[in-house]
Amino acid sequence: MSTPDDKKALRRRLVEDRLNLPDRLQRADQLQRVMRIWLVGRSDTVIGAYWPIKGEFDPLPALHRWKEDGELLDEPQLRRIGLPVVDKLHKTLKFHAWFPGCPMEEDAYGIPKPKDTEVIVPTLLFVPCVGYGPGGYRLGYGGGFYDRTLAKLQPRPYTVGLGYTNAYVDDLEPEPHDVPLDAILNDNGVVWPVRG
Repeated sequence: MSTPDDKKALRRRLVEDRLNLPDRLQRADQLQRVMRIWLVGRSDTVIGAYWPIKGEFDPLPALHRWKEDGELLDEPQLRRIGLPVVDKLHKTLKFHAWFPGCPMEEDAYGIPKPKDTEVIVPTLLFVPCVGYGPGGYRLGYGGGFYDRTLAKLQPRPYTVGLGYTNAYVDDLEPEPHDVPLDAILNDNGVVWPVRG
């Protein structure tokens, strides 16, 4: 059984490994490609994502392209991208509309968030993974924001973890409250669900 200290040490090691990846830019290019291909054929028009920190993969270029593709296809429903804003009272996340060049401000954690844009409800949510393991389980930073948010969001969005191949943890033990992601993408392709 892993202890909270074990998880803390694992998080620290994984973040350090990610920051020191010598080929992180090439891996990011690969994951951008995987993400763009994966999005083709999805019917979602509102997607939630995150502002990358600590060497995380940046999903925003692929999402901006997805948004532009929707405009080129002249779809009746405009595609929208949301970034998380912390609800301090409930310790959950709300998603505010984001677009390149929109006004931003730092939240209490020093992470940029959209300033004064409308709240939108994503049907698909891209989630950063510090680590991920078998069964679609993710290791986050330990704040529980995504767990609490997903427990509250109705309808629950389709959740997709994003991470590099080196973040895979073979013996990751989920906590009783952990809910598996619906899919996980890395720089090699779709990791979860496992295709037989």
